[in-house]
Amino acid sequence: MSAHPIVEYTSPSSWALVEDKISPFAKETLAKLIKFMEEDVYPAVRVAHAQLPTDPATRWTTVIPVLVDLKAKAKSLGLWNLFLSKAHYPQFGVPLTNLEYACMAEILGRGGQFASEAVNCSAPDTGNMEVLARFGSPEQQKKWLVPLLNGEIRSAFSMTERFVASSDATNIRTSIRQEGNEIVINGHKWYISGAGDPRCALHLVLGKSDPDNSDKYRQQSIVIVPANHPGVKVIRPMQVLGYDDAPEGHCEIIYENVRVPLENLVLGWGRGFEIIQGRLGPGRIHHCMRSIGAAQYALDLLLQRVTDPAKKTFGKFLYEHGTVVADIAKSRAEIESSRLLVLSAALQIDRAQAKGALKEIGIAKFVVPSMACIVIDRAIQAYGAEGLSQDTPLAAMFANLRTLRIADGPDAVHIQQIGQRELKRAQAVTQRHAEVKKREKALAAKHNVKAHL
Repeated sequence: MSAHPIVEYTSPSSWALVEDKISPFAKETLAKLIKFMEEDVYPAVRVAHAQLPTDPATRWTTVIPVLVDLKAKAKSLGLWNLFLSKAHYPQFGVPLTNLEYACMAEILGRGGQFASEAVNCSAPDTGNMEVLARFGSPEQQKKWLVPLLNGEIRSAFSMTERFVASSDATNIRTSIRQEGNEIVINGHKWYISGAGDPRCALHLVLGKSDPDNSDKYRQQSIVIVPANHPGVKVIRPMQVLGYDDAPEGHCEIIYENVRVPLENLVLGWGRGFEIIQGRLGPGRIHHCMRSIGAAQYALDLLLQRVTDPAKKTFGKFLYEHGTVVADIAKSRAEIESSRLLVLSAALQIDRAQAKGALKEIGIAKFVVPSMACIVIDRAIQAYGAEGLSQDTPLAAMFANLRTLRIADGPDAVHIQQIGQRELKRAQAVTQRHAEVKKREKALAAKHNVKAHL
């Protein structure tokens, strides 16, 4: 039996570790996805960029033609909504586990957001679909979830706010209040991904509905707001290290006396924090999965550059200079280590859902994007000025990966949470150590040994 094509992109050892946990259907789907990426998606990335106008008047109203074609083909191949596990969402999901999707997401990560969108697996839609699949009413699911699952519309998740420290979601100030049979929203948001897309049909807006509640985690609610609703004002697309990520964008938005019906409330009053915790867990690990693929792609580009005869300097290949070989080795080791971390987190989500995998998700969140940034930076250095330009994908990849160290919670928050979680083990660790010392002392006395115990 020939090896699965995934080993050409990951490693035989990591695949061997999980292969027995991957179903025949998942293996077939993964092979089909790799073929689709190689033959259709990866060659289309530059074409897609060329089809996106630079004129601001049309840049934010364009649906990229080649992407439309790719989505149609992906759907016909059954390569669609791969992130949504049937085990957790029986009505809407596909028969893939998070572990199986982890292998696929790494392949998608090589093609950036473009590759993920081609198979309807791109953020923020993935998280929003999970929210609606898990918490939405039947009416909300029919109106909003089904079109998202079909790839007919796109969406935005509106949480981060200007002028407050949004890394602590309890700080948000957007007002959500009931007036009669309507909900009224007033607030100022920014870096709202997806809101610039002409196909964006809804915003999931997080705001404070009960600011005086003694439980600060019951003060928030989430409301569905149609993107074109009166009072929704998209002010501008924000840039990330100079990139606007059109047509999706990361927008500044003002909600001014936006009125929606009561049935647009998701799950219930005061359930917003509960919803975002359920949403961000899987979303964070999806980002990490794709980050592994981006880092692997950067390493591949690095290998091409340093072995290119046309790029010799002072009569030597680039790999014959300085610390290039060491950089390659370090990159390989860091990618392998991070992949195992992500695979273990995905497996734990399958076994205990996101709530039972908070430690694994948190560690992956601050380890993996940082690793990817380092690997991409090494590749940029090898390419010199070209690596910083639009002529390679490296600069855009770095901007995207650097963003992930802030998106869905900055590194410092996850590091603090993991550190505090570890400290809870201190008492048990100390007790175990004391028991060992007690037995050690008794054993020394028995053998008449005067050890410095």
